[in-house]
Amino acid sequence: MMPIYKFLTEDELPADELVAKQKGALHLCPSPSQSNLLLTNIQTNIHFLGSCINPNYLFKPTHFSCSYRSRSQSPSSSHMDFSSFTDRSSSLYPYHLLFNALSLIPFSHYFFAFAVFSFVFLYNFFEFHFFSDLFLRFRGSPIGLTYHPSSPIYNDVVSHCRILHGRYLATPWLSSPHFQTCFLNFFGRPPAFSYRRQIYHASDGGTIALDWLMHSDVSGGRCLMNNAISKDDTTPIVVVIPGLTSDSAAAYVKHIVFNMAKRGWNVVVSNHRGLGGVSITSDCFYNAGWTEDIRVVINYLHHEYPKAPLFAVGTSIGANVLVKYLGEDGERTHVAGAVALCNPWDLMIGDRFICRRLVQKFYDRALAIGLQGYAKLHETRFARLANWEGIKKSRSIRDFDNHATCHVGKFETVDTYYRYCSSSYYVGNVSVPLLCISALDDPVCTREAIPWDECRANKHIVLATPKHGGHLAFFEGLTASGLWWVRAVDEFLLVLHSGPHMHVQKEETSSLHSSEGTSIDQGPYVNIAEDGMVAAMSGEQTRGQVEEHPSEARSDFVSEKARTSEQHTDIQDVKFSNVTATVRRCLNQVSRQNQRSVWMLTLIAIVTSWPLLGSAFIFYRKKLRKILPATLIRR
Repeated sequence: MMPIYKFLTEDELPADELVAKQKGALHLCPSPSQSNLLLTNIQTNIHFLGSCINPNYLFKPTHFSCSYRSRSQSPSSSHMDFSSFTDRSSSLYPYHLLFNALSLIPFSHYFFAFAVFSFVFLYNFFEFHFFSDLFLRFRGSPIGLTYHPSSPIYNDVVSHCRILHGRYLATPWLSSPHFQTCFLNFFGRPPAFSYRRQIYHASDGGTIALDWLMHSDVSGGRCLMNNAISKDDTTPIVVVIPGLTSDSAAAYVKHIVFNMAKRGWNVVVSNHRGLGGVSITSDCFYNAGWTEDIRVVINYLHHEYPKAPLFAVGTSIGANVLVKYLGEDGERTHVAGAVALCNPWDLMIGDRFICRRLVQKFYDRALAIGLQGYAKLHETRFARLANWEGIKKSRSIRDFDNHATCHVGKFETVDTYYRYCSSSYYVGNVSVPLLCISALDDPVCTREAIPWDECRANKHIVLATPKHGGHLAFFEGLTASGLWWVRAVDEFLLVLHSGPHMHVQKEETSSLHSSEGTSIDQGPYVNIAEDGMVAAMSGEQTRGQVEEHPSEARSDFVSEKARTSEQHTDIQDVKFSNVTATVRRCLNQVSRQNQRSVWMLTLIAIVTSWPLLGSAFIFYRKKLRKILPATLIRR
């Protein structure tokens, strides 16, 4: 007997089977022998049933029931209820329709959507700014300048610098700080020239490589190898301090050196100890706050060429060393002007920043690999002075500093090292015209570490903050052939040299350093010298001992015959009477200030306590009547 399917209305339903009172509910009534076949039919032909009837009735358990009867059976015969099946079908049906709809979309549309999503993600991940440049019609962004309102360096020097008051537009196909930074390190496009190598021997036995490029050596990009600088030469000398694990061969160093030499100035790169192809010859290593090397190099150059103005340019960690040195020496330095490029400023903040995001961790790992390579070059000494196994396992800058720098520099912890060596604590004591350039999108040295207020409070400092540029990159032009900061530094130093604001050293009666950072982490675990410097080894001589016994500076030029000359510096001993006179004068000033403060506090005390005295007088007037004479009370 074939099953009979019939649509029943509410009037035809038995009373005990009436589930919903909505008219038009569906009831399928097959014969009893075909009930299983009906169930299979419903499961396999759900789309057919959905197209024949209203889905609202089919998949609502309160509106659907299944009954079976033969032609001879009455409408009140027994029936089957498939409400449990409809519960499962109602929960799966929307997803089934969704998958069917998604299957109808062509694969090319999925590929296009994936490409759009990937583009948006990578655009934000790598911090591209192409569309913002396009919105500005490729006019670039203005340079932000921070300075003291009455700063003579800004009013008379920076105000005449057209580049610093212009706009910076990054190369369109390098419109990302990460792309700019990577392009500088992997390609860089440095000019081709050769240095003259001079070896300077420090008093502690250390060796420093000084690489020179004379203005006479640059003629159409060719090296002429002329004679050395004369003693009475007045040509300005620019001292360049490279960044972490960088030397004179770095692309950005070659850019600034070649440009300043073409300007007509002599340039010397002061390589860090153990870099530039020179071995470590003492137990002293450089670090982010080691200023003794740049101090002795500056003093040596001033002694050799007393009539030549000295300018200094520091990059990255070299900028931190330079600013810290200028803050430590204050007025005593021989530097006439300085520029700090992409300074990390606060090493604690920089350490937190470089571990924050995934892209920053890439730089952290890359710099750690460079430090490990530096340690492998001098494995013998590092293995003796530091934790060599920890150095080999280092995966970040902090790991390397923990296993190497803290051991060599005698720091208790990494945070102690970071706090003591941060140049932001020395900004207030800088007395030299200083231009600081830091990109706001620097992926290595974060803008969060920039000491905005300290730079604004110092009249000798002007802070320039371009919106883009990356770390030491600042490529410009369609071909990315030049660096914007190189032109800015060239113009600033040229205007400064032509004006009256170059710094001239003031002779001090005391050789003591006054730095703002000397109160930071000077516990018994830190080896502090008398001048406030951190001694790399416990047996190192202090700076005062070095001045009493000046070292012999031996310099050998590769292009000339080897020559050895002993350099003796006559430095007068500081007289105790002069020191005590200075201290006495300071104490007198403090005492005068204290006297004024005492009188002011007395006046404030009288004014504020007078109402209380009046109230007390009224409260104790009965007792005062007994004590004081009657004539005084009447008055």
